[in-house]
Amino acid sequence: MNPKKQNNRRPQRPQNNKQGNKAQQQAPSKPRPRTTDQARSASRGEAIRAQRRSHDDAHRMIEQYNLTDLVDKKPQRANYIDESPRLKIIGLGGMDSGGSKNMMLLEYGNDALVIDAGSDLGVDLPGINYGVCDIAYLEQIKHKVKGYVITHGHLDHIGGLPHIVPRVPAPIYGSRFTIGRVEEIFNNFGLPMPEGFVLQTVPMNEHTHEKLKLGVFFVELVGITHSIPGSTCVVVDTPVGRVVNTGDFRLDPNPLDHEKTDSERLMELGREGVLALLSESTTTERAGRTPSESTIEQSYIDIMDRSPGRVFVAVFSTNVNRIQMIVNAAVHHNRKIALDGRSMMSTLEMAVRNGFMKIPKGTFVPIASVPNLKDSEVIVVCTGSQGEPNSALQRMASGEHKHVKLKEQDTVVLSSTPIPESGNDALIGRMVDDLMRKGVHVFRHETYQIDGCGPLHVSGHASIEEYRDMINMLQPKFFIPIYGSFRSKKRHIDIAIEEGIPRANTLNAENGQIIALTQDKMEVVGEVQTGTTLVDQTGALVNSVVVKDRLLLAEEGLVTVILTIDKKSGQLMTSPDIISRGFIYMRDNEELMNLFRTELKRAVMQRYKRIDLDRFKAELKDYVTHFLYEQTQRSPIVIPVVNIIGGNNGSSNKGNGAKGGKPAAPEKTPEQIAAEQQDRFAQMRKALLGQDARVD
Repeated sequence: MNPKKQNNRRPQRPQNNKQGNKAQQQAPSKPRPRTTDQARSASRGEAIRAQRRSHDDAHRMIEQYNLTDLVDKKPQRANYIDESPRLKIIGLGGMDSGGSKNMMLLEYGNDALVIDAGSDLGVDLPGINYGVCDIAYLEQIKHKVKGYVITHGHLDHIGGLPHIVPRVPAPIYGSRFTIGRVEEIFNNFGLPMPEGFVLQTVPMNEHTHEKLKLGVFFVELVGITHSIPGSTCVVVDTPVGRVVNTGDFRLDPNPLDHEKTDSERLMELGREGVLALLSESTTTERAGRTPSESTIEQSYIDIMDRSPGRVFVAVFSTNVNRIQMIVNAAVHHNRKIALDGRSMMSTLEMAVRNGFMKIPKGTFVPIASVPNLKDSEVIVVCTGSQGEPNSALQRMASGEHKHVKLKEQDTVVLSSTPIPESGNDALIGRMVDDLMRKGVHVFRHETYQIDGCGPLHVSGHASIEEYRDMINMLQPKFFIPIYGSFRSKKRHIDIAIEEGIPRANTLNAENGQIIALTQDKMEVVGEVQTGTTLVDQTGALVNSVVVKDRLLLAEEGLVTVILTIDKKSGQLMTSPDIISRGFIYMRDNEELMNLFRTELKRAVMQRYKRIDLDRFKAELKDYVTHFLYEQTQRSPIVIPVVNIIGGNNGSSNKGNGAKGGKPAAPEKTPEQIAAEQQDRFAQMRKALLGQDARVD
């Protein structure tokens, strides 16, 4: 019989499908072992195809993030070289997925400028905290980079800096508050910086229209309103014309800190001439105008009037103006304020130190003192408005907070809405359920009308009419929407066309596309490598291969087979040890494990002495994969461990005493060497099998 045809035969299926289904329903977690003849005759190809499907599924899960690796990465040759006198604009991040890990590159000749370098907090992969931009192209032109200019201090615009700047060093420029935020994340970064790296930050005044020369570029910051202080437009005068990057913005007519958008300067820039406008596009599908932040100030006062007990307000730690409103309301009601959450404490400490908040003396108290204060005298401002695991409010909701236990008369205010395209809706919903189970009254912006209170949140991003105003103020020749999903950028282009910009002068660019600009022409002339590099909870970079293994482990589990073989006889010295993790519970599958050991003994007898050790391990892995799939229809990760006992290593001791000044150690007999190896193996086996009770 042709062995290929024999190997490709499909395993027999039950004749009666109903009976087969019934058996599976009765004992889904205990696969019935087949006979050894069935195991040998099963299709090896089917097992391999099943394993390949598992790998393909894991690959598809990580493919959506376009992963690349910076870990021990060798420099690549530039895949694009162009020395022509054109300005090149490249979105290394932020041109997709709702605008995350935002990062723009401007390049002209031998000079380059980076605008923003953010992180993506929406990466949903096991053990991953966030993602940052792949900077393969940036490293190729690192000698050109004159600086990083930051629009504002949100993590999706600055979170990648601690990973990127040490690899491509250059000064970081931004408003005073933004530079404070940059220094804060570097100070709180969990890993040491490379030897010799020195952080260089340069605060710029966004109100005086000062310009800094960086290579061939002249850079100016223009103040604009957003949900964080110090937000700016970045204006870059280049040899071919002026480019404006709006950063994230809204046109708030009445901000609490009275720092309005510098519309006069923007209109002046428009009259002088703007070659290209790079405008953020997060909420271009929202009609009208975004309400002013000041419209929610009265809501906090009203809620505190109605709340006899403690009031907990969850808010973004960077929304300093909103926290100032809460402070004002607390002072109005003679309440003390306790802060909770590491990012909350760090950001507000920086804001107070730099004069961005006004806090009456004695207003703040430690969170540990909250249980000792009267309920009517305390306000807790904390993190957790997005239901983030381990955030302060989440720990309170689950009853795991060290100092605060929620009570029925407590009031919780969620002063936010779910971040678009983040998937936080479910996290927030579960947290609200936990809060309500405790009898806590919860105020949310989504339900403020039926709760009988005022609005509790205002978006930090513009609506259609404000996007329209920005275009009209700057009157650009070319228009490139940035920092948004493809559909949002498409809507933005429609707005620009309505305002008189020719469709031919607009471009919905993707990450990595090289946009070449002259005074008269805009075109895509090439593409550079882009993608996402993963970062774990410690701040360390994670290779995508590791993440793929984690996905496979989560889906199929792991089986380790440990064989101890006598070198001379080629026989097993002990019964095979089998360790299962996330695959099956071995104590409930004793019959399968006995059959498994029988097959392993058969494999050793038939193959060990006929082939070399490396090939034996490879064949053993394939054999185990085939057997387990035949028995369970699953393909776990298989790790074979083969210990050879009885080798003679005495020859390595010969001749060591002649020149070393010390007498040579007596040569050990083969029996002594074998006994020592046996003892070492017994200790290793005991330690390995003693790690967990789930072993056989």
